[in-house]
Amino acid sequence: MSLQGPIVIVAEKPAAGLVEAFTAAGAFPVVEARWSEAPGAVASINPSAIVLAEPDAPDQALADAFERQIAASDSYVPVVGRTREDGTAALASALPVAECAQPKHIVARLRSALRLRALHGTVLGRARTLRAERDIIAELPAGDPIEDATVLVVGRGRQHPTLSVAVGERMGVVGAMSVDLAARCLNVRDLDGVVIGDGLSPKLVVALLVVLGEDARFRELPVAILGPEERIDELPNLVHARDPHVLIERLVPLVRQRALETRLKRLLKSIDSKGMLDPRTGLLSPDAFGRDLARAIDDANQRGVAFSIARFSFDEVVDLRTSMDAARLVGRLMRTADFACRQDDGSIVTVFAGTDLRAAHVVARRLASVIKHTLIQPERSREPARADVTLATLKPGDTPITLMARVAPPTVAAE
Repeated sequence: MSLQGPIVIVAEKPAAGLVEAFTAAGAFPVVEARWSEAPGAVASINPSAIVLAEPDAPDQALADAFERQIAASDSYVPVVGRTREDGTAALASALPVAECAQPKHIVARLRSALRLRALHGTVLGRARTLRAERDIIAELPAGDPIEDATVLVVGRGRQHPTLSVAVGERMGVVGAMSVDLAARCLNVRDLDGVVIGDGLSPKLVVALLVVLGEDARFRELPVAILGPEERIDELPNLVHARDPHVLIERLVPLVRQRALETRLKRLLKSIDSKGMLDPRTGLLSPDAFGRDLARAIDDANQRGVAFSIARFSFDEVVDLRTSMDAARLVGRLMRTADFACRQDDGSIVTVFAGTDLRAAHVVARRLASVIKHTLIQPERSREPARADVTLATLKPGDTPITLMARVAPPTVAAE
């Protein structure tokens, strides 16, 4: 990613090494500013990124005001900051790098973050065009992106429970006791980070890091390692700590950035589809689903082909994150010809085009099995999210209303 500036480096003392590193990497202009000068510099030059060259600010009130100023920017402005041993940086939202990190590692982390800035700019531009052309408002979902995040925790040592709890308090967690199981999870789930704990041999850890660095799908993932530093240049978002809680503190800003990127990609797909896709799940919106269902019924009747529909609902109450994860998982596993939507009650309705009832039963059972073995309910129960499946097939004279009624959950009469 291009490092075209301006880039503001904030430090009380001259940061010649960082300036030279960014200049050598192609950044221009690079502006140095003391903390007292930083708010004015940001307001006047509208930088593409900010680097905190020191882990401490001379005044916390000044730092808090500076953070609010950055957050108020129309487009995403990445902030990379050196952190102390306890994992804290001058700005809580800063993407952390170790206090002793080499300048080239700071450059790599910022280069990775600038991809998100470019994506955000693209989304904002297309959203304005969509509103001007069709009066459709496309916005990111409300709330902290970390609420959508899911992190893979790998390990089987004595620190594994502590790591899992520390992650689970902030975001969704998937556990893997071995590297092989971790590899399967990476291929099945949409993950926003990886935590590698203790209980694995150094060779296995290095092998996993090499695999992540060689695969373009995982190269930008935030990766946190509990233990001594193991540097892989292909992984720009790699962090280390010997304390589990410090490790998670360093990981959270990187995972939040990754989750925001995922939200932006879903929103961009929604914009490209002229609002037909729900930006929270990537599935069709209920209105678009209704229109596509009507067209699919007409097409099936004209061509005389089979047509089935399935509703995946949850017997017990699941939290919003689990419900959204289930919808995204179904979207990931669906066949190209199928389409689905998430209903207001949290159930997921999927259409299996060209599929009779027997074949639809096989496909639906596979999807329900993946949901059961992949997702878990809220922390209070830790039970699998069991999906009940109701199936129906197209009959002569069916309409979208009659077909949907046959897979609707039974109503309970009032006493």
